[in-house]
Amino acid sequence: MAILIVFLSHAGLSHVVPGLFGVTIFFFLSGYLITTLLRMECERTGGVNLRQFFLRRTLRILPPFYLVLFLIALLCASGVLPGGSHIQAFTAQALFAANYWEIHGGFQPPGTEVLWSLAVEEHFYLVFPFFYLGMRRVLPDRSHQFALLLTLCAAVLVWRMLLVHQFSAIDLHSGSAHHPRTCHGTDTRLDGLLFGCALAVWGNPALDSTRIRRSHWLFVLLPACVALLLASFLIRSVPFRETWRYTVQGLALMPVFICVIRFHDSPLLRFLNWSWVSRLGVFSYAFYLTHSLLLALMEECLPDSMHLSHLQLMMLRGMAAFALSLASSWIIHHGVERPFLRLRRRLGGAAPTVQHKQSSGLALNHA
Repeated sequence: MAILIVFLSHAGLSHVVPGLFGVTIFFFLSGYLITTLLRMECERTGGVNLRQFFLRRTLRILPPFYLVLFLIALLCASGVLPGGSHIQAFTAQALFAANYWEIHGGFQPPGTEVLWSLAVEEHFYLVFPFFYLGMRRVLPDRSHQFALLLTLCAAVLVWRMLLVHQFSAIDLHSGSAHHPRTCHGTDTRLDGLLFGCALAVWGNPALDSTRIRRSHWLFVLLPACVALLLASFLIRSVPFRETWRYTVQGLALMPVFICVIRFHDSPLLRFLNWSWVSRLGVFSYAFYLTHSLLLALMEECLPDSMHLSHLQLMMLRGMAAFALSLASSWIIHHGVERPFLRLRRRLGGAAPTVQHKQSSGLALNHA
């Protein structure tokens, strides 16, 4: 569902649909899944095969990423998309430095607006396995690991507050929807991943057998956390938005994820198991990569000069881009992702799958 939030925001509904929250969900989920996989491997073998870990990440992320980036560069160079050939910009994208390139005022080619978040995740993947192994060695008690990860989340919050209030890194009077320095920096958004990591190490709903009263979580804690998430959007203060909002959302997502995983068969959450939702989840990475490009193409193919109202034009572009994003993500999934998934399995890089006792299972083999 997070991918739908992002798409609707980018399709012209950013004033009512918080697209950045979709990215926050992606960050949390990535941190949770990666840490769960690392924890499972450590508990099964006593360590982590870093070569296999990075092989899985490489074959999962890079082929679709570079394919889409090449297509965008080709369309820009040929004049189909505006901007022309920007070697520095595409080099920054290719090296997963897009977020800091943008922060320092670098040009963003059309269709690459979402790639900053992949840069944040890639930086996390490069460092976190080493950090996790060291943390397990120094702090074998998982509750202490949980406390350390939450402490790091608090440190990221303090850093954002220093940037906003002490170092004046952003213009507090700007009408901008967000500020790249606090929104797109790895150093300022790392806590989005670390909150997911914290849930994975202690109280993990897929691995840990904890006694949870279904009614309390579904009818008290879950609504309270959803209300907290809604409140985080209603507070429009720029200092809050650029500092506390990410922390509040990260904390609120922890109980939400517990409920979604542990009580997935509840009538409240059953919609997440609908077949079309599951299929969209399978294609979500390719969809995320392509949707911004296709929205940019629709702006060129369906220009403002058409005799349509703003709402009609927005809906036409959005529906066309959504259909094309589904089609392209299906092609990329079957033509690129699945062949490389088979390759990594042949090379011994398949990730494990965890089945939870009280659910139909949480598949992690595509993480």
